Amino acid sequence: MATETTPKIRIMKGAASDLSAATYQVHDESHTMGNALRWMLMKNPKVEFCGYSVPHPSEPNIQIRIQMYDNLSSLQALLKALEDLDNLCETINDAYAESLKNDDYEKWDEKS
Repeated sequence: MATETTPKIRIMKGAASDLSAATYQVHDESHTMGNALRWMLMKNPKVEFCGYSVPHPSEPNIQIRIQMYDNLSSLQALLKALEDLDNLCETINDAYAESLKNDDYEKWDEKS
């Protein structure tokens, strides 16, 4: 018996044929990913507009709308933003692990 899996990212209906403007649904994500991804996309000077929404709190999806300048591909911008966000998280994780290893962090003792 084959189980049907939901794709992580899918293009919603109504996208431009060249994907210069499209809305993507990201499955099993929330405001945390939506806001970080929107921020990363807006750092790209070729992105004209980017916004995200959580259609309904009981559904584990976010929708990201991306519009590009010069008919460029919003899908390519999304993939680049995901890669850049992944690299940023790796850099932060490495710095955190290094500070723990070197015992280089603020210590606080709770008094009862």
